Amino acid sequence: MTAVAEGAAGPLLLGVRHHGPGSARAVGAVLEAYEPGVVLIEGPPEADAVAAAAGDDGMVPPVALLAHAVDEPGRAAFWPLAEFSPEWVAIRWAVRRGAPVRFIDLPAAHTLALSEGEQETVPGGTDGGGAAGDTDTDEAPEGGSGVRLDPLAALAEAAGYDDPERWWEDAVEHRRGAAPGADPYEPFAALGEAMAELRAVHGAGGHQRDLLREAHMRLRLREARKEFGDAATAVVCGAWHVPALTEAVTVTADRRALKGLPKVKAEVTWVPWTHRRLARRSGYGAGIASPGWYRHLFTAPDRPVERWMTEVAGLLREQDHQVSSAHLIEAVRLAGTLATLRGRPLAGLTETTDAVRSVLCEGSDVPLELIRDRLAVGDVLGEVPEGGPAVPLQRDLARCRRAVRLKPSAAARDLDLDLRKETDAARSRLLHRLRLLGIDWGEPVRSRSGSTGTFRESWRLCWEPELSVRVAEAGIWGTTVREAATAKARSRAVEPGTALAEVTALAELCLLARLPDALPVVMRVLADRAALESDVGHLARALPALVRTLRYGDVRGTDAGALAEVAEGMAERVRVGLPPACAGLDSEGAREMRGHLDAAHQAVNLLARDRPAGDGAAAAPETEGGATGNLLDRWRAVLRTLAGRDRVPGLLRGRCARLLLDDGQLADAEAERLVSLALSPGTPPAEAAAWIEGFLAGGGMLLVHDERLLALVDRWLTGVPADAFTDVLPLLRRTFAEYEAGVRRTLGELVRRGPAGEGRRGSDEREGLPGFGAGLEAGRAESVLETVRLLLGTESAGDGGGAADGSHEREGARV
Repeated sequence: MTAVAEGAAGPLLLGVRHHGPGSARAVGAVLEAYEPGVVLIEGPPEADAVAAAAGDDGMVPPVALLAHAVDEPGRAAFWPLAEFSPEWVAIRWAVRRGAPVRFIDLPAAHTLALSEGEQETVPGGTDGGGAAGDTDTDEAPEGGSGVRLDPLAALAEAAGYDDPERWWEDAVEHRRGAAPGADPYEPFAALGEAMAELRAVHGAGGHQRDLLREAHMRLRLREARKEFGDAATAVVCGAWHVPALTEAVTVTADRRALKGLPKVKAEVTWVPWTHRRLARRSGYGAGIASPGWYRHLFTAPDRPVERWMTEVAGLLREQDHQVSSAHLIEAVRLAGTLATLRGRPLAGLTETTDAVRSVLCEGSDVPLELIRDRLAVGDVLGEVPEGGPAVPLQRDLARCRRAVRLKPSAAARDLDLDLRKETDAARSRLLHRLRLLGIDWGEPVRSRSGSTGTFRESWRLCWEPELSVRVAEAGIWGTTVREAATAKARSRAVEPGTALAEVTALAELCLLARLPDALPVVMRVLADRAALESDVGHLARALPALVRTLRYGDVRGTDAGALAEVAEGMAERVRVGLPPACAGLDSEGAREMRGHLDAAHQAVNLLARDRPAGDGAAAAPETEGGATGNLLDRWRAVLRTLAGRDRVPGLLRGRCARLLLDDGQLADAEAERLVSLALSPGTPPAEAAAWIEGFLAGGGMLLVHDERLLALVDRWLTGVPADAFTDVLPLLRRTFAEYEAGVRRTLGELVRRGPAGEGRRGSDEREGLPGFGAGLEAGRAESVLETVRLLLGTESAGDGGGAADGSHEREGARV
C-alpha cells in the first residue's frame, strides 16, 4: 500500500454513477493509489463464481451479468457493464492483480422473486436511476409522499444548475484526473458527504427496496472488513448507498430485515450487451443518453473534442457529405467558444452537436440523426469468451455459428441464402431451429430480388441481448440446438388445445429446420387433428402451410412425402365442405371466408402442380356439377357452382368468378355475363358492391385492359340511386384503395375521357357497348410498322403491295 493510503480512514467507499467515464477513471486512480486487498461490487453475490472471467482478453464490453430463474422461464435480470462503467474498471483491476472480487447486493435469488415483470435491466440490483443514486420500481414507503427523490437533481439545484446531466458531467464526467499530488479519494469523500446530507433530510428517498439491499450490503461489508481489514477493503457502489454503509445498524437488525424474503433458484452467467441497450431511451432505468460519447471520453487519450469531430467528419464523408479540414477547424473552435460562453470546463455533447449542426450540417438536423444513431449511441456489441461460464446450449450455439460463419451483430442486416449451397442450407436450418426455440435471431423477409423460388431465402438478422435469456431458458430442452429444437417440437405438437393451423405450421418448421426425429410425432398429431376437424375455416387456414412443405423436399434434402396424403385429404375435405360453409354468411363471415377461399385456392393450385393427376392420388369421385377428374378440376367445379349460387354472399360469388377468370377457366363472354347479372338493376346496390369487391380485389389491371368490364362497372355505378350510394361507397373505396397508385390514375383517366367518339374503331362500338379511350389512330400506328418489320426481320412495307384491303390498319392494331 502506498503512502497515499494514510489519507483514508476505514474502508474505501467509492460512490459512483453506474456508467460514467469520469467515475470510471476516478475509481481506477483510487485503486492504483490504495491497492486494496479485496474489491466489493454492487451486484448479485451469485456472480462471485464468474467474476474471474472478466479478466479474459476475450471478454470485450459492453457485457452484462445475466441472472435467470431456472424453474421459471421468462424471469430474468441483467446487470450491464460498459468499458466506461466504474464497476467494470474495478473488476478488471482486481482480477488482473489477483485480488478477490465479491458482489454485495441483494442475491439474484431474491431479486428475481421480488421482481414484478418478467425481465429487468438493473445497474446494481433492482435500481434504475442513472445518476449518482438509484431508483427502483417499488411503491413508496407507507406514510411517504409517494414522490421519489432524484439525488442528482437535488445536488444540481443546490449548485445552481437547472440541468442535472449537465452538472454531473461538469463536476465528474469531464474530469481528466486529479491534480498532481492530490488524493484521488477526496472527490468520493465529498460526494459521500453530500449524499449523507440528502439522506438526512429525505430518508430513503422513496426507494423502499433499497433498505433491503443496503442491509445485505452491510452484512457483506462486515464480512470483508473482518477478513481483510478496513484499509484493505474497497467498495464500488451507487453513491446513494454510501451513507447507508456507514450507518450504525446492528447485524441482528440487518438479518431480521432480510429474513423470510421470497427466493427462486437462480443461475448467473456473462452475456454480450450493446450500447443501444445502455441508452436511456431503450427503457433501461440507469441508462445514459449517449453511450458512444461516453466511451469516446473514456478512451480518447487527449483532445477529445478534436477526435470526436474527426469521427463525425468520417461518418459524414461516408454519406457523401462535403466536409473539409476547414470545416473541422471551425467546428472545434465553435464548440470551445460555446463551452466558454456557457461556463463549462469542456465542450460537452451539446456543444459539439450545436457546432456540427451549424458548420458541418449547414443548419440541417437530418445528418444529425445519423450522427446520434451511429456515433452518440452506436451499434457496439460486446463479446464473451467461448470458454467462459455458459449453459451447454449456449456453447453449442457458438459452435454452430462458427460452423456456418455467422457472427452476431447489434446492427440489423439482411442475409440472402441460396439453399443449393451447403453453407447457406446449414445457415437456414440453424435459423429455423432457433426460431422454433423462440430465439428470433433472424426474421424471414421478402427477398429483395423478388424471387419466390423455394431455393432462396432472405433473412433480417439482429442480435438483441434478450436473446441470451432465451438461450439460457431453452437449455431445458436439450444441450444442443438440434436436440433442443426436436424436443420442443415434439412437446408443442402434443400440447392439448393446439390448433390445427399451429400443428401444420409446426410441421413446416420441422422440415425447414430438418428435424427428422420430430416429424413423425408432428405428422401423427397432424393426421389425428385433421381427421377430427370439421370446421372448413380451420382446415382452409391450415392447408397452405402443409402444401408449402411439399415443395421443400428436393431443395432441402428432406422427405416430404409423408405429408402428401394428409394434404390431399385435407384439400378434399375443404372442397366438399365449402358450399354449405359459404351459404347464409353475414358480411363479416363472408369477409373471413374470402381469406380462407384465397388461401385454399392457392394451396390447391400448388398441390396440383407438384402432385399431378395419377401421382398416388385416389380415384376422383363425381362432383356436384357431374365432373370428374383430378383435385384441381373438382376444385374449379366447386368454384363455378359457388359463383352462380344465389344463397352465397355476393363477395364470395364475385371472388369465385375472379379466381376462375385468372385461371383461364372462364371465357370473356361468360365473365361479362356474370358481371351483367351481378350489376343488373334488380340486384340490391349493397349486394352488387360486395360482388364487385370480391371480383376486383387484388388488382385493377383487369379493368385497365378490359374496357367492356370497365364500361359495365361505370354504367352500374352511375345508376346507383342517391339514397343507396352512401351504403356502397365504403365497399368500393376499400376495393379501389388496394390498387397501386398508377392503376388508380389510369382508371381515373379512362373514366374522365368517357366513351369513345366517332373515331373509335374498337369492337366495343360495333357491339353496341360504350368504350373508353380515344380509339386507334391508324395513321400513327402505320408510321411504326416499317421499324417493327426491320426489328423482326420480316419483309418491308413495300414488298407486299399497297395493302389496299386494310391489312395495315389491322397490323397497326396488333402493334
